[in-house]
Amino acid sequence: MLSRLKSLLDPAASSAVDPAQARRKLELATAALLVEVMRSDGIAESERTSVEAAVRSRFGLTGNEAQSLVAEAEAEVREAVGYYPFTSLINRHFSAQDKEQIVELLWQVAYADATLSAHEQHVIRKVADLLHLSHAAYVGAKLRAKDAAGRK
Repeated sequence: MLSRLKSLLDPAASSAVDPAQARRKLELATAALLVEVMRSDGIAESERTSVEAAVRSRFGLTGNEAQSLVAEAEAEVREAVGYYPFTSLINRHFSAQDKEQIVELLWQVAYADATLSAHEQHVIRKVADLLHLSHAAYVGAKLRAKDAAGRK
């Protein structure tokens, strides 16, 4: 487990891998953050569906590829000790706009079960902080996700 996380974080290892492997690591890091939100207040099927839809649309995956990625992310999250392994990788490779889109996906997962818990809000705020997202970008992502969920 430790070696898997180390390979996820090690920039030297990232530069030695092929682009497909590097892309997969970024997909896994993103999926892991989505899974963290899904798990934060108990796993609802609507949230799992939202996580799979998010990675499918964000990364252009098939349904089976999305399910596989989410299952792998769940295993990573169970063994992770925090969000840093995932957010640091995203910070190194994604633009500010990409990171804002990820936070919007986090909010979409939180809104998927029609119940926004304090735990979900805490996870998303923590992740947004670790992604160095401005408060305005954080609020904008939340409002877009809220509107998409049909909430007022």
